[in-house]
Amino acid sequence: MKLENLREERILQGKTQTYMAKKLGYKYTSGYANIEMGRTKPSLEIAYCRSAEYRGSRAFFWPKVTRKE
Repeated sequence: MKLENLREERILQGKTQTYMAKKLGYKYTSGYANIEMGRTKPSLEIAYCRSAEYRGSRAFFWPKVTRKE
């Protein structure tokens, strides 16, 4: 996951950090802002929910993961 892309994509979609923090269940905006700034890493649950916000693409967070069939 590239954190600079995380912020850019949020801005391109016209969403605020406040919106994303509330959407992901953070009590304060700083919880989400810390992820964007790289101070903390998102949990798998948060990353999965966040990837749905990015046009449903899980590849945004896990670009090298391929599905075994």
